Amino acid sequence: MKILHYLLLLLFLLVSSPLRADESDSRDETYKNLEIFSNVLMLLQQHYVDAIDPHDVITGAINGMLTSLDPHSSYLTPDDFRELQEETHGSFSGIGIEITMKDGILTVVSPIEDTPAYRAGLKAGDQIIRIDDEMTKNLTLMDAVKKLRGKKGTSITISIHRSEWQELKDFTLVRDEIPTHSVKSMELEPGLFYVRIANFQANTTQELREALRAQEKKSPIRGLILDLRNNPGGLLDQAVKTADVFLNQGVIVFTRGRISEQDLHFEANPDDDINQFPMIVLVNGGSASASEIVAGALQDNKRAIVLGTVTFGKGSVQTIIPMPDGAGLRLTTARYYTPSGESIQATGIKPDIVVPFIMPENEKKTTDNGLQQLREKDLPNHIRHEEQKTKNGQDAGKKETVPDETGSEVEQRLRQDNQLRNALYILQGLNIASQQTEPAKDAEQAD
Repeated sequence: MKILHYLLLLLFLLVSSPLRADESDSRDETYKNLEIFSNVLMLLQQHYVDAIDPHDVITGAINGMLTSLDPHSSYLTPDDFRELQEETHGSFSGIGIEITMKDGILTVVSPIEDTPAYRAGLKAGDQIIRIDDEMTKNLTLMDAVKKLRGKKGTSITISIHRSEWQELKDFTLVRDEIPTHSVKSMELEPGLFYVRIANFQANTTQELREALRAQEKKSPIRGLILDLRNNPGGLLDQAVKTADVFLNQGVIVFTRGRISEQDLHFEANPDDDINQFPMIVLVNGGSASASEIVAGALQDNKRAIVLGTVTFGKGSVQTIIPMPDGAGLRLTTARYYTPSGESIQATGIKPDIVVPFIMPENEKKTTDNGLQQLREKDLPNHIRHEEQKTKNGQDAGKKETVPDETGSEVEQRLRQDNQLRNALYILQGLNIASQQTEPAKDAEQAD
């Protein structure tokens, strides 16, 4: 009954709080609507065919109110709130996917790398129709999350619809510990380094710096590929700190909300240990939120070339507001903007070089052209885009055949990933160009 008490308290505050004259009409309208709600609740309790739990009914009403605003605002029960904290600061067991609701259908935003869902081949845009024979259409997002998570080693069967399939396909997955380490790296060739950030968690920037330092001890980094593909986002502060690793000046991101407290401005800090090597950032339709902040900051500050396909386009900020009973409110409070002042809400980051992903011949041929992937603009009630200037990319995507051969981990990755290959080719070219200009600079100084 705690929620009912909060509702009554809100009614009291609305009646007793002094307001300006220009706010009285709004207050009267709000009070009238709350009175209607109270009357409906009373009628339900008196006349509904079965006894109802007022807590459940009011919780459902709150969820309905929030989901009518945008796809990202939601009410978190105490259990939901604890699970959210575990996701960003601890560990949990599940199948490893970021999900959302589109037209009432549970839909995959992105699989998390090295998880059961990722290894089974789930993709962005896949629709989850059933979970263990239970239809998902009427489930809330948090209810679906609870069903997908569970004890490590337990199995779950989900029925997937994909646009190119004629029938549903069942995937039986064994739940596993979802990795809390978000950074992976490897050396592609001497001096050319690859870093993959799967999502932005509490320790992401620390892990990134450790990976860079470890590589520098082996050999100086002459170029870096930062892979943000299928990165669904995470913590805003970690996105800002990640971008700051590669920038020593300039704006990283700024936000604008209805109230001044939501207007935030983040700039890069000067750093003696700044990494000046050439960079390529890989993105696709599964790159969302925090990963778009990093890509946009590096692109606008001319620090890196962005390669891949248009990103998801989630340009809004959610603030978690704790409630007195241990619950929480995830509320969209602001939009964020790239350093150039461009809002990416529902439009995404446009790559400098557009390269669709092409499956190798030994796998099913599907292209990551951005048309079939779920993006922010496809979500119901998405926050509208504010028109700003945009940049045009050049379509570099060509169909190619890749031989299925064996070799080292790096060689296999390059054979299977045309976007990574293109990024490496460009990085090699930038290195050659920089080496050719160095003698000229030395000669100029000698004069």
